[in-house]
Amino acid sequence: MYHVALVNPQIPNNTGNIGRLCAATDSHLHLVEPLGFEITDSRVKRAGLDYWPELSLTRHQTWNDFRAARPGRLWLFSARATRHYTDAAFAQGDTFVFGCEATGLPLDIQEPYTDSLLTIPLDNPKVRSLNLANAVAVVLFEAKRQMRL
Repeated sequence: MYHVALVNPQIPNNTGNIGRLCAATDSHLHLVEPLGFEITDSRVKRAGLDYWPELSLTRHQTWNDFRAARPGRLWLFSARATRHYTDAAFAQGDTFVFGCEATGLPLDIQEPYTDSLLTIPLDNPKVRSLNLANAVAVVLFEAKRQMRL
């Protein structure tokens, strides 16, 4: 099982899609507050379809609460990182951490984890980043691919 942590997500449809993805891949979703929406928002449920009851979900009030509850190995993702996600060797139980759609992960969260800060490279320099749900899908399926080798 993998873990996906969203720090301060703002778009309910993204979180719903990521919830559905986590349910489909038997991954645990962690939401680190504040959230930019209510978890009961119909857009979250609609994006997750009827799979929301299958989701393993934990909410954390702060980053420190999350770290206390989830002390294992983290991989953090930033459009500004230089190391590609395909250069990492993922393992069962790893946690993939993604930031807010508009601003990404705060620097104070990134700084202690420079050795595990990764990016998904893009070919067009005019495009800053992928949609959050797409980025999570890319990383989860790369981790699953690696485990099948």
